[in-house]
Amino acid sequence: MKKIALAAALSVAASSAFAGGFVEPQIEPEVIKQSTSSSSAGVVVPLLLLLVIAAAAS
Repeated sequence: MKKIALAAALSVAASSAFAGGFVEPQIEPEVIKQSTSSSSAGVVVPLLLLLVIAAAAS
């Protein structure tokens, strides 16, 4: 009798575990981030211009 009760309890637990059915996992889209390279040309050009003007003035 104990075996029948144990089997009934396990079958109830197993059926509730599979009650939702199979759900296919959703794959998130891959996000590609572009790295921005900082150019020092925005600083170098005015410094070179300042050096040329200073050299011409002296």
